[in-house]
Amino acid sequence: MVLKVFFPSCCSSADSGILIGRWISEQNSAVILAVVHFPFIPVQVKQYLGEVQRVTKVSVSVLGSWSNSKQEKEESLSEFLEDLGTIFCHEPWIQISKEGDSKFWSCSTLQKHSKNPQEEEIILVYYDQRKVMLSHLHPPLDTAGQGAEDASKLSAIFDTVARSRVLFMTDRYDEGPIKLTHWQSDGVEASIIVELMKQASVPACMLLTFLLSLVSGICRSRVLKFWPLSFLWSKLSTCEQLGHRLQHLQVISSNKKAQNQNQLMRKANIFVSLLIDVALGILLMSWLYRKNRIGHLADTLIPVADHVAEELQDLLQWLMGAPAGLKMNRALDQVLGRFFLYHIHLWISYIHLLSPFIEMILWYVGLSACLGLTVALCILSDIIALLTFHIYCFYVYGARLYCLKIYGLSSLWRLFRGKKWNVLRQRVDSCSYDLDQLFIGTLLFTILLFLLPTTALYYLVFTLLRLLVVIVQGLIHLLVDLIDSLPLYSLILRLCRSYRLAAGVKFRVLEQQDGKPLRLLMQINPLSYGGVVQTYRLPTYSFYPRDSWASLCKKLFLGELIYPWKHKGEKQN
Repeated sequence: MVLKVFFPSCCSSADSGILIGRWISEQNSAVILAVVHFPFIPVQVKQYLGEVQRVTKVSVSVLGSWSNSKQEKEESLSEFLEDLGTIFCHEPWIQISKEGDSKFWSCSTLQKHSKNPQEEEIILVYYDQRKVMLSHLHPPLDTAGQGAEDASKLSAIFDTVARSRVLFMTDRYDEGPIKLTHWQSDGVEASIIVELMKQASVPACMLLTFLLSLVSGICRSRVLKFWPLSFLWSKLSTCEQLGHRLQHLQVISSNKKAQNQNQLMRKANIFVSLLIDVALGILLMSWLYRKNRIGHLADTLIPVADHVAEELQDLLQWLMGAPAGLKMNRALDQVLGRFFLYHIHLWISYIHLLSPFIEMILWYVGLSACLGLTVALCILSDIIALLTFHIYCFYVYGARLYCLKIYGLSSLWRLFRGKKWNVLRQRVDSCSYDLDQLFIGTLLFTILLFLLPTTALYYLVFTLLRLLVVIVQGLIHLLVDLIDSLPLYSLILRLCRSYRLAAGVKFRVLEQQDGKPLRLLMQINPLSYGGVVQTYRLPTYSFYPRDSWASLCKKLFLGELIYPWKHKGEKQN
């Protein structure tokens, strides 16, 4: 049998005493947590360990003795430490001694109550108690078999040290009957700023919770469920982002304590994401209101809209002629061209009607940047959608006309083959047609077939324009999703204190000599940056349906609409 003793490196220079920790019988391992120094009363030690066990729910006990021969020269000390095994009665009784200035330690076990004592091979593993306690082990998600077993063994070590936090809250300056050596024995780590922020966060969270309850009540009111408010709330990306941020604020201001490390990290990531988002929004707002940039932007907006309208008019004039040398149906071509030119005329009139108010609208819209950069980007996306609404209308008209002809041709093609679509059974059945039906079907099929190229060309051009607008909005929402979902706190923690996010451990051999225990140093392997993003990525709301390329091509061929907004239930985790 191999006995593994996990010894904290902070206790290597401690005075002689007894070792307290947890014995893990399943792994034949002992996790040393602290050293109790002389003098002490055994009854008081047992009472203290009972209180620690009641609070931490960890079976803490006296595991053995520790002798620092550099400071203790009495020969009777070793015998006294062996006699302590009869008082505390732990099997096996571990004896660790440091031999003066030598770099080798001696470690042995006593089994007084065993009938057949066996000599065990001992491995002495040093670990950094502070890092192990503050870290959170992230076993690989795809562990199986031996990998999962090793991960469970390591998690037992990490869990033992993390749950024994109460044991580390006493230092050598405490006037108690028991003196301990552990990673905080020289003084408990604390920050005055952190403690003040904890005290101030309680009333701030109560006030924020009250305000959020009022806002949530207004958002859930029946007024917003009536049309057109419900339609605008579901289609505008600004409203979706505000609702998303409202949920984040509710999570942060919740009075419920985080149940585990993942919930705590999620709250911290949301808080840092909101903080950085608002800071970037304030920087954007300060940049916009300097040197009258709002006025310059408003003066530039109208000429840009006029230029886009002129380019569309030139494009329609090109389509009404002989585009790329193609011969189109002149009657249908003229009707469609004039129809779309009239819409452009209406759009230019609408833009010039709003031109006196655009600077005022942009001035108030710029104030929304104080809510965060993501809200400002969503407003920009909605403004782009409004400014290109005529392109969307062209796309819808062309798609509907093209879709009508495609479905008409497919239905008439089934008529030629003696089949029809059964609406009740949702399948194609055989059917017999008379001569008049076949004649009318042939005429309609011929008309639709010869008119299809003209319609398809208009549909293709406006679909490309629509895809261009969708790509621009998609890039904006990609940046919004990146700010919303990126676990910034976890990434900062990985950069500054990588041991807090442990993916595993590695062991380095310190010394090995015959007759002496093997000495290993346990080091923490930090989680990779990709693993941090995958583990702590925040849920986001996708404003675009996640279609595959095959599904998108099918929609484009059949003339189905590509919606620029999020459909219900498309929450991306």
